[in-house]
Amino acid sequence: MKTKYIDLIDQTYYFPQEEFTLDKNQLLFHGIDLMKLVKQYGTPLKFSYLPQISNNIQKAKKWFAEAMQKHNYNAEYHYCYCTKSSHFSYVLEEALKNDIHIETSSAFDINIVEALKKEGKLTDKSYVLCNGFKRDKYIKNITRLINEGHKNCFPIIDNYEELNLLQEGINTAFNIGIRIASEEEPKFAFYTSRLGIGYKNIVPFYNREVKDNPQVTLKMLHFFINTGIRDTAYYWNELQKCMKVYTSLKKICPSLDSLNIGGGFPVKNSLAFEYDHAYMIDEIVNQIQMTCKEADVPVPHIFTEFGSFTVGESAGAIYQILYQKQQNDREKWNMIDSSFITTLPDTWAINKRFVMLPVNRWNDEYERVLLGGLTCDSDDYYNSEQHMHAIYLPKYRKDKPLYIGFFNTGAYQESIGGFGGIHHCLIPQPKHILIQKDHEGNLVTELFSPQQDAQDMLITLGYNSEE
Repeated sequence: MKTKYIDLIDQTYYFPQEEFTLDKNQLLFHGIDLMKLVKQYGTPLKFSYLPQISNNIQKAKKWFAEAMQKHNYNAEYHYCYCTKSSHFSYVLEEALKNDIHIETSSAFDINIVEALKKEGKLTDKSYVLCNGFKRDKYIKNITRLINEGHKNCFPIIDNYEELNLLQEGINTAFNIGIRIASEEEPKFAFYTSRLGIGYKNIVPFYNREVKDNPQVTLKMLHFFINTGIRDTAYYWNELQKCMKVYTSLKKICPSLDSLNIGGGFPVKNSLAFEYDHAYMIDEIVNQIQMTCKEADVPVPHIFTEFGSFTVGESAGAIYQILYQKQQNDREKWNMIDSSFITTLPDTWAINKRFVMLPVNRWNDEYERVLLGGLTCDSDDYYNSEQHMHAIYLPKYRKDKPLYIGFFNTGAYQESIGGFGGIHHCLIPQPKHILIQKDHEGNLVTELFSPQQDAQDMLITLGYNSEE
């Protein structure tokens, strides 16, 4: 009878997989010995495997290059990183090694851009696409960047007032984009995105505000939907509607030469995850080309703004199972040495799924469990609502510590949960490890931030006691 955890995985999924392999009864992630990390740094810990950021960028570039070559697509592709997914310097520095560009969404993003330019990691030739609802500080920062010579900074117009606000501060000619307010999937509680300008209003807005404006040149149309790039009738219908606006606009606006299809590539959230990135890109390129050919207009340069896809699959979190509580005849609670609300807030806020696997003891018998965090909040848990299926882990044994990992957690978790500062029930923020490769390809680890201690929290809370 097959009762070991490895047997369960073998009969349920294709395993091993590209990033997940085994060394005896211990899990490796991209060849990283996770138990070695645990022994060196302890738990709870978070880690970022920086080479995976470059890997995903290069994959996307390859897929677009192959699709454009196949369809004789006579324009360029530009990869932008959506900074709101993770603003950390180590993420930007790794991503920018790959000749990419930046998409911003708030005022302080521009300060980050300026810091990167001072360090020589961004230049005036780098595209900076400024999305989001713009007021006061964001407008001032954009105008400063353009006035200082960054010609490839494109404010993406989100509403009717932004253009006038920008013109008041910018003392030179500048380029803009316009964001389409796409219609949302029927399951949403509202019909149209709050971001951008409606399909029917874009051409009139161009004729009224941009066409005869000597200071402003329209270069880009921006298209994005909340559900992301998926092979659904809804996505293809919205893309076609976008292309109709693009071709109509192109016929009266010769300067328009770029289409930004936004982001939305999904991140692997289960060993059963299936998504054909190459097919989706091939079909997007094909659809854009066919629509332009029918309308007799040149094809646009294609921009993407991949955030989660860029950084999501580079990171993970490791916890120890501290104790098991048998609450009734069916439910066993494995208690982790941290909090889901604190360290993986998307599991708590939107029931987001991550790949969850034990780090050790794969040859032990397994059991069905629930996972609980340390806070006193009843919502601090991870179970089959978030997970793809019921959660099975090697059986809890007090004399054999069990460690579990959550993988592909690199996007948004620090931004939503907050890095540093105060967390729910004063659960400390775990230590964070950076994993890089040296020139010889050897893995090198570095402590990015230690685990938060009591004194840090007391100072933040105003208890400036001296010990």
